[in-house]
Amino acid sequence: MTANIKVTDVRIVNLRTVRQVGEIEPAWSPGRKTSFNVGGGSFTEVQTDAGITGIGPGMHPMLLNDVKEYLIGKNAFAVEDHAVALNYYVTALPYQGVSGVDMALWDIIGKAANLPLYKLWGGNKEKIIPYASMVVLSSPEERVDQAVSLKEQGWKAMKLRLHYETLSEDIHLVESVRNAVGPDFTIMVDANQAQSNGNWQAGVIWDYKRAYETAVELQELDIFWLEEPLARYNFDALARLNAEVEIRIAGGENNSGIHEFVQMCQMDTYKLLQPESMVMNGITNLRKIGNLAELYNKELVPHHGGGNIGVIAHQHLIASWRHAPFMELLHDPPIGDYRHKFSIMLNAPQVDEDGYMPLPTMPGIGVEIDTDLIIK
Repeated sequence: MTANIKVTDVRIVNLRTVRQVGEIEPAWSPGRKTSFNVGGGSFTEVQTDAGITGIGPGMHPMLLNDVKEYLIGKNAFAVEDHAVALNYYVTALPYQGVSGVDMALWDIIGKAANLPLYKLWGGNKEKIIPYASMVVLSSPEERVDQAVSLKEQGWKAMKLRLHYETLSEDIHLVESVRNAVGPDFTIMVDANQAQSNGNWQAGVIWDYKRAYETAVELQELDIFWLEEPLARYNFDALARLNAEVEIRIAGGENNSGIHEFVQMCQMDTYKLLQPESMVMNGITNLRKIGNLAELYNKELVPHHGGGNIGVIAHQHLIASWRHAPFMELLHDPPIGDYRHKFSIMLNAPQVDEDGYMPLPTMPGIGVEIDTDLIIK
């Protein structure tokens, strides 16, 4: 293996849509629909003079020229240098930014070392526990049916959305699901109160009283965490809430800067951190948050990773961290089934009958794109 592999090209590769599955309304975005397809989208490809090609999630075409101008001719192994430089030279764009380039570079390094990324990073977990992250608000009856079905399939955990007008309706939803699945099934809940970087967002907006009273009620139902109960930058109130309740207060998916997570840790805003690689320009920065969380004795479970290659990259991270108990997997079947997003990969891992997801065994990120989907 040589550590002097040069980048020769960066491409965005478009994929054809096999079929449209349907649309659903995310609980955090009332009135807006999100579509789910089999196939479609794009991925980022970084080529090298050693014949090794790395892949990552697709980025917006408007960023390609700036990425190529900086990266071509440089050593693919210098990911730390590239992470900070690309952050400086290229416009930050959540979910369509340079995170795909960062992941592709790590994919190259793993392939050159002939190791899956989690082993390259010192990890030893060969399987991890995904939780089924719901998308729609739904009704208590529908969510009970969903929870029972997931448990019967082997899933060990699920996350519910709390977006009803009243606290009593939210608690009724959670209580109904808890009663249906019993104590040996992990339930998380998400209020999605940190979607906005200001003080307004669509849907019900919680105040401190709503957040505190919800947390107290959830503790009695043995809920694993309460996610994003207050506005994104209301660090003082989050720290107060975190100190006053026993349940894990979780968040961070929309925070893009490492300095923000430093401040969160210093102020003790969350017990569990949820950084997102597709917001933070890649897994190089997420690895730093992993170290930070460990230093402050916090757990972390990254946000979902964009649905396809980013989720697989998160798998590797979680398998390399001792303090990451779960992996988020958006899974709200039938329309929001995680396998629709995974359909662009030939060898995507699947949740097994025991509720685990095995790690890829091939080098690098460890998945291959279905070349039949590539638009020539």
